[in-house]
Amino acid sequence: MQRLHPDRPSCCGDRCRTQKGGIDMAERRRISRRQTLQGASAAGAAAFLGTVGGVPVGASERSNAAAGGGAIHQVAANARAHPAIVKKVFETPLIDTHEHLIEERERLSGTAHPRVQADDWSLLLSHYLNSDLVVAGMPKEAYDKFFSKGTDPADKWRLLEPYWPAVKNTGYGQAVRTAMQQLYGVDELSAATVKKVQAEYEKTRQPGFYRRILCDLAKIESCQVNYLGRPFGESDMPTLLMQDLSIVGMFAGPDFKGFGKPTGIEVRTLADWHRVIDWWFEKYGKYAVAVKSQNAYSRDIDYEQVPAEKVEAIFKKRVANEPLTAQERKALEDHLFWYAVQKATDHKLPVKLHTGYYAGQNGMPLGRLLYNAGSATDLCRKAPQTRFVFMHICYPYYEELLAVAKHYANACVDMCWSWIINPIAAKDFLKKYLVTAPANKLLTFGGDYIPVEPVLGHAAIARRGIALALSELVEEGWLTLADVMDLIDPIMHVNARQIFGLAEKIRILENVKWV
Repeated sequence: MQRLHPDRPSCCGDRCRTQKGGIDMAERRRISRRQTLQGASAAGAAAFLGTVGGVPVGASERSNAAAGGGAIHQVAANARAHPAIVKKVFETPLIDTHEHLIEERERLSGTAHPRVQADDWSLLLSHYLNSDLVVAGMPKEAYDKFFSKGTDPADKWRLLEPYWPAVKNTGYGQAVRTAMQQLYGVDELSAATVKKVQAEYEKTRQPGFYRRILCDLAKIESCQVNYLGRPFGESDMPTLLMQDLSIVGMFAGPDFKGFGKPTGIEVRTLADWHRVIDWWFEKYGKYAVAVKSQNAYSRDIDYEQVPAEKVEAIFKKRVANEPLTAQERKALEDHLFWYAVQKATDHKLPVKLHTGYYAGQNGMPLGRLLYNAGSATDLCRKAPQTRFVFMHICYPYYEELLAVAKHYANACVDMCWSWIINPIAAKDFLKKYLVTAPANKLLTFGGDYIPVEPVLGHAAIARRGIALALSELVEEGWLTLADVMDLIDPIMHVNARQIFGLAEKIRILENVKWV
């Protein structure tokens, strides 16, 4: 397997694994205090300082953060966070359980991608923060020019400036600001700094920048990627950018072109489509870490177990491109959903399901989201052998999801995306979860980005939130310091390793044939 850095393990987490799935303690002891602080703790503590109260720190304070541990204790004093908790949280590696990252070679080659527009500093704002800009009132003409390849990067600040004060303090805005602070040394985006931001963007976007950002700066062992361009991404860095197998097109539609055509199977009957689904699992089941569906953007996740004989005729109508009623469409989707879920269960793959808040703007039917958690309990009850991972804390209905995780053994919760949707809600969710449901079913971080740079900012926000949540549990007397220190490794990386069977997946992916 070709590696970008021959002297570095193929996965950031390779050096952190043991037979028990935890951190190799001998290896941890070999990491010096200086290396730790210059890696996660330096970048992390600076980001932590840089986002306290939404006010960026000065260069001298960031230098102090990079120089030694004193800055971490300063963070603790400023943020009600316990110094020992802050230090451990910023030193501990994360496993990132949800991204949409495109391949590094696509970024470097300028390969066309439907979700990547201009290859300049505006790209950092193109995912999520772009929605805040629209909601803040940015007109379509200004929006299109700002993200256009045809606009000079130096001129883009003029288009952004009227709306930047309104969005820079949201979670989306803070992730971008923190990434710019850590990658480009820019405390505040402005007319005076935009040229430096662009110059540093170009300097950063060089071969190996994914590993530098994810591993060296964000201290992420590995990412799990739901690649949006195809059902499964054959990554050039398979043990770093581990992949989900998308199942949404297996049942929603279904997607005859995207899922059927690559198999070469002529689809006429429902049995033929079952063979298509089988093909994807046979080809990629052993390489995937999970299966993923974002079908909750189109409907509730209330899938009924509909037998094949009840949808045979409906499927034939679909093949013939005849219109289906809403009831027929739901029945067909429900049947195919459970067929795909059973295949995932047979392959020991967790089923990741979007819940809660929608990406984008001006289209979310909030009333429907209210039912996601209740429907999740029905899924867990109908398939007790299937491990479900409910994503994004079902925001804003996260209290209900706490009840799901507490009651059902096969319900896991992934906090991915939540730290930048609402950082304070995510912090409160973590506090409540740890005194409500078993801690071994919680996953605390997924950046959920297409461009890699904001993942760094999101990880810093997540570390801040984790440190604050744990500190407040101690301060308020719910848990002891020893209790929360014992929780840090599990919720940041050990749970993910165990839930997704990553040791075995890495062993297989180290020898994958497509690289």
